[in-house]
Amino acid sequence: MLFENAIVGPIHSRRLGSSLGVNLLPLKHKYCSYDCIYCECGWNRESEQGVLEYATPGELSELLERRLRQLVEQGIGVDSFTFAGNGEPTLYPDFPAAVDMVISLRDRYFPQAVTTVLTNATQLVRPEIFDAVMKLDNPVLKLDAGTSAMRCLINRPSMPGDGRPQGCSWDELLDRLRAFGNHGIVQTLLFDGTSDGQVVSNILPDEFGAYVELLKSIRPKYVMLYSLDRATPEKSLRKLSVDELEVHADVIRREGIEVKVYG
Repeated sequence: MLFENAIVGPIHSRRLGSSLGVNLLPLKHKYCSYDCIYCECGWNRESEQGVLEYATPGELSELLERRLRQLVEQGIGVDSFTFAGNGEPTLYPDFPAAVDMVISLRDRYFPQAVTTVLTNATQLVRPEIFDAVMKLDNPVLKLDAGTSAMRCLINRPSMPGDGRPQGCSWDELLDRLRAFGNHGIVQTLLFDGTSDGQVVSNILPDEFGAYVELLKSIRPKYVMLYSLDRATPEKSLRKLSVDELEVHADVIRREGIEVKVYG
């Protein structure tokens, strides 16, 4: 399911409250350096191909300000201005300018709201993206695996020559997550299942143990653990119950790291 508008909502988010989405990416094309087996936008190959068309920062500013005026007139609040949408938001060609624009409009219309990005963190290897994400109140950074092998099975990161935007290596990803330290929020979707005949699970004891060791080295502000909530392109994935999430959350909490659970 692709988002059909650049400004979405606000919608109720189980993690962010009243969330006003800012979709920087093309409206008819998923664009991502991952091809996650659980992505609500579907497989990359199912997206429309062709020329990528982006709104300019000026056009986005106009659309966002128009919507904010409507919300003020209607008495509707906003808890979070959230960069999300049809793929990886930090792939937008002028992401730093978009961040500055959203912060400015947030300050003008809903200064109590936070700014959030939901990102797979692969573009943090670019200094201008790292610095832009650092400006946001809630940098929500994806880490779904404890090992490089499981990352490849779950997230299917881009490889040279596959026609997708370049991501980063496993070691580069971990380095950038550690650089964020306690300003970053680690988001992890826990599940198990199979894909292409292989077991794909980040709750296997060895895999989850390796993941916890990584969290100890990253020391994020806190960890978001959540379960499947929407239809997934890979159909053989199992949604974990809240009780199962809490069992895994307690393992992390015993290491002195805060965890928030969203079932």
